[in-house]
Amino acid sequence: MIIGSRGSPLALRQTEIVRERLRPLGVETEVVLVKTSGDVFLDKPLHQLSGVGVFVAEIDEHMLSGKIDLAVHSMKDLPTKRPGELTVSAVLRRDSPADVLVSRDGLSLDELREGAIVGTSSMRRTAQLRRSRPDLQVSSLRGNLQTRLRKLSQGDYDAIVLAEAGLQRMGLKLDYARLDKESFVPSANQGTIVVVSKIGTKAEMHSKSIDDVPTRTETMIERKILETVGGGCIVPIAIHADVIDGAARVLAEVLSMDGKRFVRLDEKISLEDGYLDQAEDIGRRLMEMGGRELVLEAVKAFGAR
Repeated sequence: MIIGSRGSPLALRQTEIVRERLRPLGVETEVVLVKTSGDVFLDKPLHQLSGVGVFVAEIDEHMLSGKIDLAVHSMKDLPTKRPGELTVSAVLRRDSPADVLVSRDGLSLDELREGAIVGTSSMRRTAQLRRSRPDLQVSSLRGNLQTRLRKLSQGDYDAIVLAEAGLQRMGLKLDYARLDKESFVPSANQGTIVVVSKIGTKAEMHSKSIDDVPTRTETMIERKILETVGGGCIVPIAIHADVIDGAARVLAEVLSMDGKRFVRLDEKISLEDGYLDQAEDIGRRLMEMGGRELVLEAVKAFGAR
Protein backbone atom coordinates (compact mmCIF):
# COMPACT_ATOMS: atom_id res chain seq x y z
CA MET A 1 0.00 0.00 0.00
CA ILE A 2 1.17 3.50 -0.78
CA ILE A 3 1.20 6.11 2.00
CA GLY A 4 1.23 9.82 1.17
CA SER A 5 3.22 12.05 3.51
CA ARG A 6 4.63 15.53 3.69
CA GLY A 7 8.40 15.62 3.44
CA SER A 8 9.41 17.24 6.73
CA PRO A 9 11.42 15.12 9.18
CA LEU A 10 8.54 15.16 11.68
CA ALA A 11 5.94 14.18 9.06
CA LEU A 12 8.16 11.32 7.90
CA ARG A 13 8.71 10.16 11.48
CA GLN A 14 4.95 10.12 12.05
CA THR A 15 4.48 8.13 8.87
CA GLU A 16 7.13 5.67 10.03
CA ILE A 17 5.26 5.24 13.34
CA VAL A 18 2.17 4.19 11.36
CA ARG A 19 4.21 1.83 9.18
CA GLU A 20 5.65 0.22 12.31
CA ARG A 21 2.11 -0.38 13.62
CA LEU A 22 0.91 -1.88 10.33
CA ARG A 23 3.91 -4.13 9.67
CA PRO A 24 3.05 -6.79 12.32
CA LEU A 25 -0.38 -7.07 10.67
CA GLY A 26 1.29 -8.11 7.42
CA VAL A 27 0.67 -4.77 5.73
CA GLU A 28 3.68 -3.67 3.69
CA THR A 29 3.84 -0.03 2.66
CA GLU A 30 5.86 2.44 0.66
CA VAL A 31 5.92 6.21 1.05
CA VAL A 32 5.24 8.90 -1.55
CA LEU A 33 6.13 12.49 -0.67
CA VAL A 34 3.54 15.18 -1.37
CA LYS A 35 4.35 18.88 -1.13
CA THR A 36 1.50 20.98 0.28
CA SER A 37 0.84 24.71 0.05
CA GLY A 38 1.64 24.98 3.76
CA ASP A 39 5.13 23.67 2.99
CA VAL A 40 5.67 26.02 0.05
CA PHE A 41 4.57 29.44 1.32
CA LEU A 42 6.78 29.66 4.40
CA ASP A 43 7.09 33.45 4.23
CA LYS A 44 3.47 33.96 5.32
CA PRO A 45 1.79 33.30 8.69
CA LEU A 46 -0.65 30.39 8.51
CA HIS A 47 -3.70 32.62 8.93
CA GLN A 48 -2.73 34.56 5.78
CA LEU A 49 -2.71 31.48 3.54
CA SER A 50 -5.79 31.17 1.36
CA GLY A 51 -8.18 28.33 2.01
CA VAL A 52 -8.33 25.63 4.68
CA GLY A 53 -6.35 22.46 5.06
CA VAL A 54 -3.10 23.98 3.79
CA PHE A 55 -1.17 20.93 5.00
CA VAL A 56 -3.60 18.30 3.69
CA ALA A 57 -5.45 19.46 0.54
CA GLU A 58 -2.85 18.24 -1.96
CA ILE A 59 -2.57 14.91 -0.14
CA ASP A 60 -6.36 14.54 -0.31
CA GLU A 61 -6.18 15.14 -4.06
CA HIS A 62 -3.58 12.38 -4.43
CA MET A 63 -5.86 9.97 -2.58
CA LEU A 64 -9.00 10.91 -4.47
CA SER A 65 -7.18 10.38 -7.77
CA GLY A 66 -5.93 6.95 -6.68
CA LYS A 67 -2.23 7.83 -6.42
CA ILE A 68 -2.04 6.84 -2.73
CA ASP A 69 -3.97 4.44 -0.48
CA LEU A 70 -3.33 5.97 2.93
CA ALA A 71 -2.25 9.32 4.33
CA VAL A 72 -0.73 10.17 7.69
CA HIS A 73 -1.44 13.55 9.29
CA SER A 74 -1.21 15.46 12.52
CA MET A 75 -4.91 15.44 13.34
CA LYS A 76 -4.97 19.13 14.28
CA ASP A 77 -4.11 19.91 10.63
CA LEU A 78 -7.32 18.26 9.36
CA PRO A 79 -10.17 20.70 8.64
CA THR A 80 -13.50 19.81 10.25
CA LYS A 81 -15.12 19.69 6.79
CA ARG A 82 -13.65 16.77 4.81
CA PRO A 83 -14.26 15.21 1.36
CA GLY A 84 -17.15 12.75 1.62
CA GLU A 85 -15.19 9.88 0.05
CA LEU A 86 -12.46 10.01 2.71
CA THR A 87 -12.50 8.85 6.31
CA VAL A 88 -10.24 8.94 9.35
CA SER A 89 -9.72 5.19 9.51
CA ALA A 90 -7.33 5.20 12.47
CA VAL A 91 -6.62 7.54 15.35
CA LEU A 92 -3.44 6.55 17.14
CA ARG A 93 -3.12 6.79 20.90
CA ARG A 94 -2.49 10.42 21.76
CA ASP A 95 0.98 11.55 22.75
CA SER A 96 1.45 14.60 24.97
CA PRO A 97 -1.07 17.31 24.04
CA ALA A 98 0.91 19.98 25.87
CA ASP A 99 2.74 23.04 24.56
CA VAL A 100 6.30 23.69 25.68
CA LEU A 101 8.45 26.80 25.87
CA VAL A 102 11.94 26.30 24.47
CA SER A 103 14.49 29.01 25.23
CA ARG A 104 18.23 29.24 24.72
CA ASP A 105 18.75 29.31 28.48
CA GLY A 106 16.11 26.79 29.56
CA LEU A 107 13.95 29.46 31.17
CA SER A 108 10.31 29.14 32.16
CA LEU A 109 7.67 31.57 30.89
CA ASP A 110 7.80 33.54 34.15
CA GLU A 111 11.59 33.78 33.94
CA LEU A 112 11.73 35.36 30.47
CA ARG A 113 12.92 38.98 30.52
CA GLU A 114 10.40 41.76 30.06
CA GLY A 115 9.80 42.35 26.37
CA ALA A 116 11.34 39.04 25.31
CA ILE A 117 10.64 37.91 21.74
CA VAL A 118 8.68 34.65 21.58
CA GLY A 119 8.04 32.85 18.30
CA THR A 120 4.91 30.95 17.29
CA SER A 121 2.75 30.56 14.18
CA SER A 122 -0.43 29.81 16.15
CA MET A 123 -3.15 32.38 16.83
CA ARG A 124 -4.19 30.38 19.89
CA ARG A 125 -0.70 30.33 21.38
CA THR A 126 -0.27 34.01 20.57
CA ALA A 127 -3.44 34.95 22.46
CA GLN A 128 -2.60 32.71 25.42
CA LEU A 129 0.93 34.13 25.64
CA ARG A 130 -0.41 37.69 25.58
CA ARG A 131 -2.92 36.82 28.29
CA SER A 132 -0.22 35.38 30.55
CA ARG A 133 2.58 37.84 29.70
CA PRO A 134 1.28 41.01 28.00
CA ASP A 135 4.80 42.46 27.96
CA LEU A 136 6.17 39.83 25.59
CA GLN A 137 6.71 40.47 21.88
CA VAL A 138 5.03 37.57 20.09
CA SER A 139 6.47 37.14 16.60
CA SER A 140 5.46 34.88 13.71
CA LEU A 141 7.51 31.70 13.33
CA ARG A 142 7.12 29.32 10.38
CA GLY A 143 9.09 26.34 9.11
CA ASN A 144 9.58 22.75 10.17
CA LEU A 145 10.74 21.78 13.65
CA GLN A 146 14.44 21.90 12.80
CA THR A 147 14.08 25.30 11.12
CA ARG A 148 12.32 26.73 14.16
CA LEU A 149 14.97 25.43 16.54
CA ARG A 150 17.71 26.84 14.30
CA LYS A 151 16.09 30.28 14.31
CA LEU A 152 16.01 30.13 18.10
CA SER A 153 19.67 29.11 18.40
CA GLN A 154 20.84 31.85 16.03
CA GLY A 155 19.17 34.50 18.18
CA ASP A 156 16.10 35.45 16.15
CA TYR A 157 13.95 34.72 19.22
CA ASP A 158 14.44 34.54 22.97
CA ALA A 159 12.07 31.56 23.13
CA ILE A 160 9.65 29.62 20.94
CA VAL A 161 6.51 27.61 21.69
CA LEU A 162 6.23 24.09 20.26
CA ALA A 163 4.09 20.99 20.66
CA GLU A 164 5.74 18.59 23.09
CA ALA A 165 4.61 15.59 21.04
CA GLY A 166 6.75 16.63 18.08
CA LEU A 167 9.88 16.86 20.20
CA GLN A 168 9.16 13.47 21.74
CA ARG A 169 8.56 11.78 18.39
CA MET A 170 11.83 13.14 17.03
CA GLY A 171 13.70 12.02 20.16
CA LEU A 172 14.99 15.53 20.84
CA LYS A 173 16.31 15.95 24.38
CA LEU A 174 15.90 19.67 24.95
CA ASP A 175 15.74 21.68 28.13
CA TYR A 176 12.21 23.04 27.91
CA ALA A 177 9.40 24.20 30.20
CA ARG A 178 6.02 22.50 29.79
CA LEU A 179 3.21 25.06 29.76
CA ASP A 180 0.36 24.38 32.18
CA LYS A 181 -2.63 22.90 30.31
CA GLU A 182 -5.05 24.82 32.53
CA SER A 183 -3.68 28.17 31.33
CA PHE A 184 -2.45 27.02 27.93
CA VAL A 185 -5.33 24.79 26.86
CA PRO A 186 -4.08 22.88 23.79
CA SER A 187 -5.40 23.05 20.27
CA ALA A 188 -8.11 20.55 19.38
CA ASN A 189 -6.53 17.17 18.49
CA GLN A 190 -3.01 18.27 19.45
CA GLY A 191 -0.60 15.36 19.95
CA THR A 192 -2.59 12.96 17.76
CA ILE A 193 -1.56 11.12 14.59
CA VAL A 194 -4.30 9.95 12.23
CA VAL A 195 -4.54 7.72 9.18
CA VAL A 196 -6.87 8.75 6.35
CA SER A 197 -8.16 6.41 3.65
CA LYS A 198 -10.95 6.08 1.12
CA ILE A 199 -14.19 4.65 2.50
CA GLY A 200 -14.80 0.98 1.75
CA THR A 201 -11.24 0.05 0.80
CA LYS A 202 -8.75 -2.54 2.05
CA ALA A 203 -6.65 0.37 3.25
CA GLU A 204 -9.49 1.44 5.54
CA MET A 205 -9.96 -2.10 6.84
CA HIS A 206 -6.27 -2.61 7.65
CA SER A 207 -5.76 0.77 9.29
CA LYS A 208 -8.82 0.34 11.54
CA SER A 209 -6.81 -2.34 13.34
CA ILE A 210 -4.52 0.30 14.87
CA ASP A 211 -7.30 2.64 16.02
CA ASP A 212 -7.28 3.76 19.68
CA VAL A 213 -10.87 4.12 20.90
CA PRO A 214 -10.31 6.46 23.90
CA THR A 215 -8.27 8.87 21.79
CA ARG A 216 -10.84 8.74 18.98
CA THR A 217 -13.53 9.65 21.51
CA GLU A 218 -11.50 12.57 22.87
CA THR A 219 -10.71 13.93 19.44
CA MET A 220 -14.28 13.57 18.15
CA ILE A 221 -15.50 15.62 21.11
CA GLU A 222 -12.89 18.28 20.39
CA ARG A 223 -13.71 18.39 16.69
CA LYS A 224 -17.45 18.68 17.31
CA ILE A 225 -16.87 21.73 19.52
CA LEU A 226 -14.45 23.19 16.97
CA GLU A 227 -16.96 22.63 14.16
CA THR A 228 -19.70 24.31 16.19
CA VAL A 229 -17.60 27.37 17.01
CA GLY A 230 -16.02 27.66 13.54
CA GLY A 231 -13.48 30.23 12.47
CA GLY A 232 -10.60 27.98 11.43
CA CYS A 233 -6.97 28.79 12.16
CA ILE A 234 -7.55 32.56 12.22
CA VAL A 235 -9.46 32.35 15.52
CA PRO A 236 -7.76 31.67 18.88
CA ILE A 237 -9.66 28.54 19.95
CA ALA A 238 -8.43 26.00 22.50
CA ILE A 239 -10.17 22.68 23.18
CA HIS A 240 -8.99 19.65 25.11
CA ALA A 241 -10.94 16.54 26.17
CA ASP A 242 -9.56 13.93 28.56
CA VAL A 243 -11.39 10.60 28.94
CA ILE A 244 -11.30 9.16 32.46
CA ASP A 245 -13.60 6.50 33.96
CA GLY A 246 -16.46 6.70 31.48
CA ALA A 247 -16.53 10.47 31.26
CA ALA A 248 -14.62 13.22 29.51
CA ARG A 249 -13.42 16.41 31.12
CA VAL A 250 -13.56 19.16 28.53
CA LEU A 251 -11.72 22.47 28.68
CA ALA A 252 -12.67 24.87 25.90
CA GLU A 253 -12.05 28.56 25.36
CA VAL A 254 -12.24 31.24 22.70
CA LEU A 255 -9.93 34.23 23.10
CA SER A 256 -9.57 37.70 21.67
CA MET A 257 -6.46 38.16 19.57
CA ASP A 258 -4.77 40.22 22.28
CA GLY A 259 -5.69 37.68 24.97
CA LYS A 260 -7.39 40.30 27.14
CA ARG A 261 -10.87 38.80 26.71
CA PHE A 262 -11.94 35.20 26.61
CA VAL A 263 -14.84 32.85 27.29
CA ARG A 264 -14.17 29.47 28.84
CA LEU A 265 -16.02 26.32 29.89
CA ASP A 266 -14.78 23.47 32.08
CA GLU A 267 -17.32 20.64 31.74
CA LYS A 268 -17.71 16.91 32.27
CA ILE A 269 -19.37 14.87 29.50
CA SER A 270 -20.94 11.46 30.08
CA LEU A 271 -19.86 8.91 27.48
CA GLU A 272 -22.84 6.61 27.99
CA ASP A 273 -24.82 8.18 25.15
CA GLY A 274 -25.09 11.34 23.12
CA TYR A 275 -21.63 12.65 23.94
CA LEU A 276 -21.31 14.44 20.61
CA ASP A 277 -24.60 16.22 21.28
CA GLN A 278 -23.16 17.32 24.63
CA ALA A 279 -20.01 18.52 22.85
CA GLU A 280 -22.09 20.51 20.38
CA ASP A 281 -23.93 22.08 23.31
CA ILE A 282 -20.60 23.20 24.79
CA GLY A 283 -19.75 24.85 21.48
CA ARG A 284 -23.12 26.61 21.35
CA ARG A 285 -22.78 27.89 24.90
CA LEU A 286 -19.29 29.20 24.20
CA MET A 287 -20.74 31.20 21.33
CA GLU A 288 -23.63 32.50 23.45
CA MET A 289 -21.23 33.56 26.23
CA GLY A 290 -19.39 35.92 23.89
CA GLY A 291 -17.45 33.56 21.68
CA ARG A 292 -19.46 34.62 18.63
CA GLU A 293 -18.22 38.20 18.95
CA LEU A 294 -14.62 37.03 19.37
CA VAL A 295 -14.87 34.83 16.28
CA LEU A 296 -16.36 37.67 14.23
CA GLU A 297 -13.59 40.01 15.39
CA ALA A 298 -10.93 37.62 14.14
CA VAL A 299 -12.70 36.98 10.84
CA LYS A 300 -13.11 40.73 10.31
CA ALA A 301 -9.44 41.35 11.10
CA PHE A 302 -8.03 38.66 8.83
CA GLY A 303 -10.87 38.02 6.40
CA ALA A 304 -12.66 34.74 5.74
CA ARG A 305 -9.98 32.38 4.45
